[in-house]
Amino acid sequence: MDPFAHIRITPPFATIGALWSDRVQKLGAKTYLHYDNRSWSYAAFDTAAGQTAGIIKNLGAKKGDHVAVLIPNSVEFLYAWFGSMKGGFTAVTINTLLKAEELEYILNDSDAEILVTTPQLRKSLEAVWPRLTKLRHTILTAPDDNYPTAKILGAEMERSAVFAYTSLTASDKASMIYTSGTTGHPKGVVLNHGNILYDSYVCHQLIDLAEADTALCIMPLFHVNAQIASMMATLWAGASVVLEEGFKPRSFIDTLKKYRCTTFSGVPTIYNFLNELKEAEGQDLSFLKACICGAAPMPVEVFNKFEEKFKGKIVEGYGLSEGTCVSSLNPMHGKRKIGSIGLSIPGQEMGIVSANINDTNVFLADGEIGEIVIKGPNMMTGYYKKDEANKTTIIDGWLHTGDLGQRDSEGYYYITGRKKEMIIQGGENIYPKEIEEVLYKYEPVSECAIVGIPDKSYGEVVGAFIILKEGASAEAKDIRTYLREKIANYKMPKVRYRKIRLSSNTPGVKNENQRDSRRVALCRRGRRARLRRNARRHAHVF
Repeated sequence: MDPFAHIRITPPFATIGALWSDRVQKLGAKTYLHYDNRSWSYAAFDTAAGQTAGIIKNLGAKKGDHVAVLIPNSVEFLYAWFGSMKGGFTAVTINTLLKAEELEYILNDSDAEILVTTPQLRKSLEAVWPRLTKLRHTILTAPDDNYPTAKILGAEMERSAVFAYTSLTASDKASMIYTSGTTGHPKGVVLNHGNILYDSYVCHQLIDLAEADTALCIMPLFHVNAQIASMMATLWAGASVVLEEGFKPRSFIDTLKKYRCTTFSGVPTIYNFLNELKEAEGQDLSFLKACICGAAPMPVEVFNKFEEKFKGKIVEGYGLSEGTCVSSLNPMHGKRKIGSIGLSIPGQEMGIVSANINDTNVFLADGEIGEIVIKGPNMMTGYYKKDEANKTTIIDGWLHTGDLGQRDSEGYYYITGRKKEMIIQGGENIYPKEIEEVLYKYEPVSECAIVGIPDKSYGEVVGAFIILKEGASAEAKDIRTYLREKIANYKMPKVRYRKIRLSSNTPGVKNENQRDSRRVALCRRGRRARLRRNARRHAHVF
C-alpha cells in the first residue's frame, strides 16, 4: 500500500500572493505568527507584507527585480521575503553569517538594486561598500545615524499603501537563494512561485500539519528548510508558527510547551545536542506530531536516543535548495526506515544514475549505488547567469544532486556519500574549493586542501591540510587571523593535519614533502576516505 496515496499534488493557487489572499479571507483573525512576545494575525501580517511590497515598488522596482534580504530571523525578514514575492519581485535571501567579501560577491552577482538589512549588517559591509556598485537603495530595519539616506522599514510602512502584483503566474520568479559552489563561488538558485507552492503544499500534507497545529521555526530563514518546511507549510495548513532567532537549547523545551508546538524542523546537530542536554532529562515531548530532520544524515544512534528519551517522532527526509526543499521523506503513517531518507515525494520523480557518466542519464537498478537525480515541479528553474553549470546539473530534464545513494526494493532511498567535494557541518554546506581559494591568496601558503573530518557533535568539521612555501613561516593563529576576515566563522577550519615547509635543500625533507603533496592531490581528486583516516590519526585542534 502506498503511504502517500492520499497526498494531493496540484496546489489550488498559482502564486504566493493568491494563497495569502485566501488565508486572510478564511482565517483573517487567526494568529499566524508569534515572535518576540508579540503575535500577528493572518490579516495583520498580510497587510504588513503588502506595505513592504509598496515600499519596494515606490523605490522604482519592477516585476522580477531582485531585492536582497540580509536579515537574521525576525518578523522584518518575513516582511521583506513575503513582501517581495507578493509584489512580483524576487527575494534574494542571503546568509547572515557570511563575511564582507563573501557578501560582496553575492550582492554583485545577484544584480540586486535594493538591500533590506539591519544597521549591524550594513556596518559589516563598510569595507566593500564602494564596490557594491549595483545597489541603489538601502532599507534598514531600525534607524541609524550613520546612514541618513537609508529608508527605515517601520517608518516607511506607516505611510506606505498595500501593494500586490495581481498578474503573476506560477512560472514567475519568486526567490533566489545562494548555495555554496564547487567552483569557488556560490550560485544563485532561482525558484518560481510554482516551485515554492508545490513543495510546501505537499510538505504540509506529508507531516499532517493542520489548522489547529503550531509549528516552531528555529532554523535560519535564509535557508529553504525554514522557508518551506516551517513558514510556507504553516501558511498552507492555516496553522500558527512560533519564530525564534535561532536554536536556544536552554529555553527550547519551555518554548515547545508554552505554545504547545506540534512540529519543528532541525538538523542532526540539534537532536544530538538535545540528547545530551541535562536540563532536558525526563521531559516528555510526545505531543509533537513530527520532528523533521534534514540537511545532513541522521546517525541511527542519535535517532533512537531522541525518540526513546523524548517520545517524539522523528521524520527524516532529504532535499536541497535546487529542489526547493523537500525531495523525499519517511512516511508519517506506514513504514519508517531508520537510516533511510524515505520515499520520493508524490508528484516528483527520483532515481539513481551512474555517477561515472557525466553527459547522459544511465539509470541503475535497486541496490546499485549512483548519483541521486530528481525531476518534478520542485526543480529549480536554474542557476542565475550560470549557463554552463545548468547544462551539467540538469541533464535531459533531470536535476543531478551530486549526492550518492541507492534505492531498495520498496522504493526507500539511502545516502551513501557525495559526488561533490562538500562538507556538511551542523547542517551547513561547505565546499572545500571556496576555502582553498582564500588560502591560496595567503602569501606563506604553497599548497592546501580542505577536507571534512568526522565529528560526533557536528557530523563533520573542516580540516585544513597546508604546505608552506620554502622559507615561509605561519602559525595556526596567523592562518586563523587571516581567514577570520575572509570567510564566515562556520567555515573556519577546526582541525589541521600538519604544516610543511617546502625545502629541497634539507636532507630527508624532499620525500616527506612529496608524500604530503600527494595527500593534497588525493584530497582534490575526492579520495576523502583515506584522508579522513589519516586526519583522525594525526589531527589536532587548529
